[in-house]
Amino acid sequence: MKKLIKGIVEFRKNLTEDYRELFAKLAIGQKPDALFIACSDSRVTPNLFASTNPGDLFVLRNIGNLIPPATSEHEEASAQAAIEYSVFFLNIKDIIICGHSECGAMRAISDGTDTTCCPHLASWLKYGKESLNKFKEGFTLDSKLKDYNQISQVNVLQQMEHIMSYPFVKERVEKGLLQVHGWWFDIAHADVYCYEKSVNQFVMIDEKEAELILQRLG
Repeated sequence: MKKLIKGIVEFRKNLTEDYRELFAKLAIGQKPDALFIACSDSRVTPNLFASTNPGDLFVLRNIGNLIPPATSEHEEASAQAAIEYSVFFLNIKDIIICGHSECGAMRAISDGTDTTCCPHLASWLKYGKESLNKFKEGFTLDSKLKDYNQISQVNVLQQMEHIMSYPFVKERVEKGLLQVHGWWFDIAHADVYCYEKSVNQFVMIDEKEAELILQRLG
C-alpha cells in the first residue's frame, strides 16, 4: 500500500501537459480500440507490453482469462456484462483474449488443486476444464512447454470458442465488423505471441508478424 501511495504522488509530480490534455479529453468519453480479456495475475500488464495509452483498451480481467459460454447459467454475469457493454455501447472492432505463462489458474486446473476452501473460485475454474480435457486428449500447440503452459495456450483457443458462442459476437464477426484474436504472454521473456490458425501455433509478435496482423486488419 505504501508503494501505491508514493506512486500516486510521483504520478502527480511527473504528469506531463500532454497527458493532462489526454485525460481531459477522456473525461468527456471513451472510444477504446479493443476489448482486452486478460488474467488478473499481477505480472500481466497489457498497457505496458502493448504500449497503449489510457483510453485505448477496454480491459476485462479475471482468474484465468475465462469466459463463460453463452449457454452457461449466467451465475457470474460480470464477464458477460463487459462483453455486451464493449460491443453494444463502445462498438469495439477487436476482441483479444490473452493468456500467459506460469498461470496460477492453469496450474490449479492441471494439478487438481483442492479448492474446497474457495467455492467461488472452484465454480469459476470450471470454465477452464474443457481446456484441460482437450490437452489430456492430446491437443497441444507447443509440446516443449510445461504442461500447465500448454494448457494455458489451449485455454486461449477454448475461450475464443466461448466468446464466439454469443450470437451478437458471432453475427458481427461473420459480417466483418468484429475480429477475435488469441494472444499469449511469456512472462519470463516478456514476449507476446499471436495465435496463427494457418500453422496452428502461437507466433511471437515481432516486426514481421506485426506486419501480417496489420494486413489482416485492413
